[in-house]
Amino acid sequence: TITGETLADTHLPELQVIIQGVFDKRRFLDLVRYFVVFEDSGGGAVAKKMAGYHQFHAVNVAVQETLRAARMREADRVGEIAGGYKASRQPGGKPGDRRVGVVWHTQGSGKSLTMAFYAGRVILQPEMENPTLVLLTDRNDLDDQLFGTFSRCQELLRQPPVQAESRADLRAKLKVNAGGVIFTTIQKFMPSAPSPEPSPSGRGRSEAEGEGAGQMPCLSDRRNIVVIADEAHRSQYDFIDGFASHMRDALPNASFIGFTGTPIELTDKNTRAVFGEYISVYDIQRAVADKATVPIYYESRLAKLELKESERPKIDPDFEEATEGEEVERKEKLKSKWAQLEAVVGAEKRLKLIAEEIVEHFEKRAEAMFRQTRDEGKAMIVCMSRRICVEVYREIIKLRLNWHNDDDEKGVIKVVMTGSASDPPHWQMHIRNKSRREELAKRFRDPADPFKIAIVRDMWLTGFDAPSLHTMYADKPMRGHGLMQAIARVNRVFREKPGGLVVDYLGLAHELKQALSTYTASGGSGQTAINQEEAVAVMLEKYEICCGLFHGFNWSKWKSKKAEERLSILPAAQEHILALKDGKERLVEVVRELLYAFALAVPHEEALRIRDNVDFFQAVRAVLIKHAPGETKTQEELDFAVRQIVSRAVASEGVVDIFAAAGLQKPDISILSDEFLAEVRD
Repeated sequence: TITGETLADTHLPELQVIIQGVFDKRRFLDLVRYFVVFEDSGGGAVAKKMAGYHQFHAVNVAVQETLRAARMREADRVGEIAGGYKASRQPGGKPGDRRVGVVWHTQGSGKSLTMAFYAGRVILQPEMENPTLVLLTDRNDLDDQLFGTFSRCQELLRQPPVQAESRADLRAKLKVNAGGVIFTTIQKFMPSAPSPEPSPSGRGRSEAEGEGAGQMPCLSDRRNIVVIADEAHRSQYDFIDGFASHMRDALPNASFIGFTGTPIELTDKNTRAVFGEYISVYDIQRAVADKATVPIYYESRLAKLELKESERPKIDPDFEEATEGEEVERKEKLKSKWAQLEAVVGAEKRLKLIAEEIVEHFEKRAEAMFRQTRDEGKAMIVCMSRRICVEVYREIIKLRLNWHNDDDEKGVIKVVMTGSASDPPHWQMHIRNKSRREELAKRFRDPADPFKIAIVRDMWLTGFDAPSLHTMYADKPMRGHGLMQAIARVNRVFREKPGGLVVDYLGLAHELKQALSTYTASGGSGQTAINQEEAVAVMLEKYEICCGLFHGFNWSKWKSKKAEERLSILPAAQEHILALKDGKERLVEVVRELLYAFALAVPHEEALRIRDNVDFFQAVRAVLIKHAPGETKTQEELDFAVRQIVSRAVASEGVVDIFAAAGLQKPDISILSDEFLAEVRD
């Protein structure tokens, strides 16, 4: 791109594009001043990094949109650009609406650094009057990773970033008059008790007013506060009683910008309400074309399972006995959950076969990668539970004893997981504190380190970069954003690495196609803005139906500050609904529709006006669909009993190459190939 608005014509000479694009005086000076950082590239080596064109233009657009959203200046001209890359202001943003937008830059294309470049530029804007930046993640390990990136970029920020250690610490840090780069997890935006009576202004209660029962106090009403959210599509952004609501109460005039490595789903009901529409898109196809990432290839090697003929008749009677006395719905959930997933996936015979397959596959793959890159590279095994992680490790060590070492600084294979002293004794060697896990991460990032294979359940699947990682062995159910983020661990550029490989033992092809369909549906061209007025109309329609169902019932106590008073009306509300013809079914359905419309309508004033009543309807719905209390076995007891039944009945038949089994030549299936994408569209 030359100007950052459209991709350059492919017929233009590349030299002309770079001269006109990079060496424009204004752009070149900005690039040198604001978009160069130095980072540890692994093994202690320092690397100089400069922004790519997608980062440079996205940051500049995001800064202008921030000034608009914070009403620090009038909005610039609105424009919309089609294609696989765009960084331009999108329709729908109004001055002062506090929604900066969403930056979708595919995983591996430098999203964390883009966030750091953006923070550095916003801080220096005179109109922002020394802003306070709040960096938001939803997990401690992601908070630490992003904090590490920003800490290495202090020169850009003109100040050291700080981490909020607790809710009290977060509140203290946010009460500054200006400045500050504060890192926190979204969970720290929680009040001390259940929801309260709203303040008269509807904008949260000030410290002077008192916190109330469950509402965040207003910590600052400054407009020059920017909340920067990492992975901005997650479910925590709930405006009724979720963290987004508490953030709005605490920082009523803050502006919100979201960064994500995966596109927002078309049915996402919260993200746009909080952050707005796309302002920059750099999709997976563009990243591969630019060689910012490498292609990801997919190989299905299903670990086939069968039940022993002698055990089949015993399964159902044994299950009924193990779950005797449990509610029918709970029994069916257990049956589905364990019989189809953990107990089968974690059966000893199956894990033994998979361990043999992984060892053989990795040794061949490492040999091939060494010929290509002069480095054997790394692999990651993703399991569905910590128990299975430990068992897979034990099976692999039986085959390659020399890969094991009790010392964290030695050994070829490690399990990376959290845990506690209450976990089984044979798990304890794999449970490490935060600093020890960080040392393992440094080892894994270093291509020269002998630590070659990491076994994980959730850790390192998001926000973790190890460029020499080339193979992921997936044996865990994953879908949507989580699946795309996980497999993107293998798409980093490293020397002559030709691509990353995902080996699927569980049959994730359908989920992969579903996740990719979101990419192709977004197409890198963004989506039409949601018509909020339509959402408001639907919300009010469903709201009136809910009010009609509660005609003659007084729920004014729900606005009480006292939790006991609020809870005391729920039994009567439940009885009121149950007394109506089909009352339960009608309420459950209409409240579900109301919540969906409500999330799209926020932050419209009509939505905020009825928020407490919507909260009440949601609470009654939750009571109606909640399981009845009774004498039940603990989850652990039920899990163990069902696992024993299934484990006895499982007879593994080995790992099947599904192409060989069908008598077909095995192709390399790139998730970006025309054939694969065509199948996704169909």
